[in-house]
Amino acid sequence: MTESTDSKLGCTIQKDGLVFRLLAPEAVSVQLCLYEFYEQKLAKILDMSKNSVGVWSVFVEGFDWLNKWYTYSLDGPQYTSEFEYTHYEIADPYSTHVANRNHYLGFYKSLIHQEDEFDWEGTDHVFPDDISDLIIYETHIKDMVAHPSAIAPDASCYNGFIKAQKGGLNHLKNLGVNAIEFLPLQKYAYYEPPFSEEIENGLINTWNPTGINYWGYMTSFFHAPESIYSTDGTTEKNAVVGNQPSAIYELKSLVKACHKENMSVIMDVVYNHSSQYDLNPLRFSSKLSYFRLDQDANYLNDSWTGNDLDTQKEATRALILSSLEHWVTHYKIDGFRFDLAGIFDWEFVDIMTQHLRSFNPDCILIAEPWGGEYKPVGYSERGWSSWNDRIRNTFKGYDPIHQKGVIFGEWPHNLHRYTLENIIRGTLDKEEHGLFKQSNHSINYLESHDGYTLGDFIRMVLQSESKDESIDEVELVRLHKLGAFLLMVSQGVTMIHAGQEWARSKKTWDEAAQKYFFNHDSYNRDDSTNYLNFDELNLNSDLYEYYKALINIRLNNKSLRSSTAESIHFKVYHDPLHITFSIDGASTSSPYDYFISINCNRSVDHEIILPEGTWEVLITHSIKNTPETIQNSYLVEKSSGILMRRLRDTSN
Repeated sequence: MTESTDSKLGCTIQKDGLVFRLLAPEAVSVQLCLYEFYEQKLAKILDMSKNSVGVWSVFVEGFDWLNKWYTYSLDGPQYTSEFEYTHYEIADPYSTHVANRNHYLGFYKSLIHQEDEFDWEGTDHVFPDDISDLIIYETHIKDMVAHPSAIAPDASCYNGFIKAQKGGLNHLKNLGVNAIEFLPLQKYAYYEPPFSEEIENGLINTWNPTGINYWGYMTSFFHAPESIYSTDGTTEKNAVVGNQPSAIYELKSLVKACHKENMSVIMDVVYNHSSQYDLNPLRFSSKLSYFRLDQDANYLNDSWTGNDLDTQKEATRALILSSLEHWVTHYKIDGFRFDLAGIFDWEFVDIMTQHLRSFNPDCILIAEPWGGEYKPVGYSERGWSSWNDRIRNTFKGYDPIHQKGVIFGEWPHNLHRYTLENIIRGTLDKEEHGLFKQSNHSINYLESHDGYTLGDFIRMVLQSESKDESIDEVELVRLHKLGAFLLMVSQGVTMIHAGQEWARSKKTWDEAAQKYFFNHDSYNRDDSTNYLNFDELNLNSDLYEYYKALINIRLNNKSLRSSTAESIHFKVYHDPLHITFSIDGASTSSPYDYFISINCNRSVDHEIILPEGTWEVLITHSIKNTPETIQNSYLVEKSSGILMRRLRDTSN
């Protein structure tokens, strides 16, 4: 073994036996603990030896321990801030499968696992020719199958997603999207300590009343799939999860099923911090090697989640690079959305980009470009795409009471008309308030797992405008359609959030106040607040069909997503809320030119004068099931839009 922290850490299967390696420079002794099954007290314990850079190792001859379990027991200084001591055993940070007890500490054990041959049935990665070709559906996997309306015959979320008749993959196929972005699927700390109760290490859960992290943004193991979504998964307290490595096979089967439908699979990954309350192996093996710390070795918290990982440190870099390569090569994941990527240092972003591109040049890379710093421009300079909060805040707004967007007939504070035009062109950095070098670096969205759903945002606006706080359902759908229309005719990459297509609500019952509220942060609700009720499609079927039509139109008209800025020409009207522009299809080799008019005024219809020729109407505020053509002029109704195209004159 070479004396470097980037030696093959974890359990390595060699030709004559097994090698176990753990980075723990501050420990004074480390022992390998072997178990024949998870709940066995202890089968065998072996002392490990330490090299000059703090990597402990031991060789176990033969393969008798394959498919058995192991942990590490560490001893070290107990009264220093530089080493976080625990008398509990910890699992391997490089585990590819982990079993645990459903308790806030986790009590993890690592499986000695050899990657089996998996039958991919000839399928492979699904990469777009251009990322702007994607329409991404962001979702939590359990939300897609947990409600009875999904008709998922399998208790496993992974298998249920494949087999669901109304939810899961079938819903995405019917909707017409071509990429799915899953909230974290890496092994995470589902349970937190009881609210306001101090635990052994002095930490107190002061922020999560339910004690549940449903969304998964508290990663414990970066190479292992989450087992509560597999066949033997359960969220029952104190139950053991992951006795069998079914999660590995089932997640691969899910990816294969998506690829069969020509759908890209993107994983939301959390490399900015780690889990906080459990027996996280990074904390208890070497906090100095992995975390951002102050001068007194206290954890820094620029990610707002408790303990920031430090991507300037060699061990952290090696862990993340190994993890990314693991998911791409063994699970054929097509891309990653990096949570709170504003905390990463640029040197590591360059290393990470080069590493992924070296063996997978088409890998989809998406940053949530804040957390510590706001960095969309820097990511664009490196060829990444980023979430565009500017388009969200301009179209929808930031606050439903005090800062509404243009779909509500209001002009956002400090927004210039040229800024709005540039946002539609792709929020390009060559213009004022721009963020991106090219439009396909802009991930355009109005709703995500964070914040209010678009439907609830509109409901809150309508309630605030109503004397009796009632909601005009007709107006709700009209404004939602307007938002969807703006989203789908803007240059860049489109992302919608689960249930957005029927204006789903996250209405939640407040037991203390004895009333419902619109939940803007449902991270800790493993219940119907988050589960998708697919029967609600019938309540807003008109909106659902409208989304389907827009998706189909966008996918079949490249000019709507990847035209050059120079090919998009805006018209000037008296009302700044009347947004009209044409697209010259030549820049995308389209046989069509396009004409788009959007009236965000909520009280006045506006007439437009059309360029000469006959225009085919693709969609207005209603779906065009039969061909319709118009000439000369058109009256754009309040809070609506029209999209037309005309065969381009190519005689010249």
